[in-house]
Amino acid sequence: MSKTVPFTLLLFCIIKFHLIKCGMIINKSSDIFLAPTINDEPIIGVLSQEMTFNLRSKYADQYHSYIAASYVKFIEGGGARVVPIWIGKDRSYYEDIMSKLNGILLPGGALSFTEPNGFAEAGNYIYEIATKMNDNGNYFPLWGTCLGFELITYLSANRTEIRADCSSRSQSLPLNFKDDFKSSRMFKDAPDRVIKILRDEAVTSNFHTYCLTEKNLTDYHIDSIWRVMSVNDDWNGFEFISSIEHRQYPFYAVQFHPEKNIYEWVRNKNISHTSNALIASQYFAEFFVNEARKSDHHFMDEKDEDQYMIYNYQAQFSGAKGSAFEQTYLFPEEVDYRFRRMNFNGQTKKVDNISEF
Repeated sequence: MSKTVPFTLLLFCIIKFHLIKCGMIINKSSDIFLAPTINDEPIIGVLSQEMTFNLRSKYADQYHSYIAASYVKFIEGGGARVVPIWIGKDRSYYEDIMSKLNGILLPGGALSFTEPNGFAEAGNYIYEIATKMNDNGNYFPLWGTCLGFELITYLSANRTEIRADCSSRSQSLPLNFKDDFKSSRMFKDAPDRVIKILRDEAVTSNFHTYCLTEKNLTDYHIDSIWRVMSVNDDWNGFEFISSIEHRQYPFYAVQFHPEKNIYEWVRNKNISHTSNALIASQYFAEFFVNEARKSDHHFMDEKDEDQYMIYNYQAQFSGAKGSAFEQTYLFPEEVDYRFRRMNFNGQTKKVDNISEF
């Protein structure tokens, strides 16, 4: 006896097929890159970190954490807005804030991964939550720069120290691309001019004493997790990985500092500020922001959104004090998001004992 498929079931299958084809339904993490570009107002979090010894000495232990303003400008220059993310919070805080954001940048810095309640612990929560989101078909990209690069590989190796020693301070380099780099997500749509600049000119700014090698990835069994797109040699000819992407999730990382070419002006640091260096750096900002556009997370409303924004905090001219950062956002230990509102008459108003403009 022949069997017929009920019309309603057939219609459901046809509709679901077209939704999957358009990227509107994602069933498993391997399909996550089918997510459509839907968000033209992305908001990206930048993780704060413990004060460096240098910053503490210049600000007499007044502050608990910081974000270099160049990372904020990097994201803004790519076409997104920024929310600072605090260290030292419990997992529920990161789950809540990530449900409102469209991606997170893990910045460079100088600190230990073993410090409690700090950058590495917060990064661990973020990495776990972002992984779970993507496994559930909820597109959420991460970007790591320098220390952030090292952190996400450390986390993917189950918090195992896998770094090698490097000597790549104040070193500007062209990228030595792997043969198949153009099939990567990070570089497949890069304009030929950008690739030529990155390949031929010393435009990537390196400031690191640790690094990852391809042997590190193999020895700690994470070579199946990360795809290597480029490598470089440090001052001593030691080869290190300079750009990677996760094979399964929209996680990206570079060992160099694309934000410095555009926004950091400390002298004698061998940072390229040529017009071509800026073009190359801008490519990375726009690439990551475009990844964040694929996330449809959002705040409850504009008022809720406004209280989280970096605009509520003022960057200090730390470069004038001899810092490696021209401008820095400095935060006390007890810090929270707050809402500022401009009065129509331009007068200052106080809400909850906070001066508002």
